[in-house]
Formats: sequence, C-alpha cells, structure tokens
Amino acid sequence: MMKLKKAKILVLPLAMLLFLSFSSAHKFYVSVTNIEYAEENNAFQVTSRIFIDDLDKLLQERYGIEAKLATPKESKIADEYIEKYFRSKFVVELDGNVVPYNFLGKRYDADVVICYLEIPNVTLSEVKTMSVQNEVLTDLFDEQQNVVHVKWNGNKKSFVLIRENNKGMLNL
Repeated sequence: MMKLKKAKILVLPLAMLLFLSFSSAHKFYVSVTNIEYAEENNAFQVTSRIFIDDLDKLLQERYGIEAKLATPKESKIADEYIEKYFRSKFVVELDGNVVPYNFLGKRYDADVVICYLEIPNVTLSEVKTMSVQNEVLTDLFDEQQNVVHVKWNGNKKSFVLIRENNKGMLNL
C-alpha cells in the first residue's frame, strides 16, 4: 500500500506536467488566401482567411483601434481599417501592372475572419503573368506564413509567402 502511495506522489506531478505541456497549444501564424478566376464574371475572386485574434491585435497595434471583431461590440470602423490594411499589404499585378480590387466585405467562421475581394474586368486570355504580394500580418508576427492558392482554367498553383519572401509569381 505504501509503494502505491509513493508511486502516486511521483506519477501525479509528472502526469500533470505532461498534460499541461500538451494542453498549451503552439500558436500558428498563418493565413490562407484563395484566388480563383470566375469566367462568368471576368474577375478574380479572392477570399482570405485570417485568425480573428491576430487581426484584432493587428488593428490595435497598427491603428490603435479596439476592433473587438466577431463580438456584439465590434467597432463600426473595423471594416474600413481592415480594407485600409489590405490595400497596404496585399497587392496583385497582372503582366507587371498593379491591378485595383474591390473589398467586398467579411464574415466570420469559428475563429477565422474571411475577407472577400474581387479583381474585376480581367480578360484571362490577354493576361500572361500574375504576381501576388501578401504581407498580411508579417509586420506583426515574425513567424507569419501566408499561403496563397491560385486557380484558373483548371490550373492550380500554390505558394507560401513569408516576411523575407513575400511575393509569388506565376505564368497564366
């Protein structure tokens, strides 16, 4: 009986240490952006998925805004500043020329904010190259990775962009 009690005294702290080390999940800094050509609209449709807490922190640090994203107390100017941030950190070029895009809005899905953008008036047959520069959150998190998937005419190309390598290029 005494050995069992000693075993419990030794095993319990070890088990708790092991449990706690696994329960504090490692934080990943990643966004996923899908860019897909919609032939019926002659447009590239863009969805960018970013963790809500990371974007909230960014808006606070960069603009001093308590956005409180995805809460009933969300700031009325949050969308305006999210769009402003995207315009400074997300750039698409077609054949070497920066193309304008429309910020259509956002929605929430669990712990992620999905931002919708559209690059209108693109005649794909006339475009030879595309480059995507995605620096979203790289100014706040050193470990930030921005995964970009591009789909057009049955083709797909993906790349991972980081602070030191923030631009991906492809031939269409």
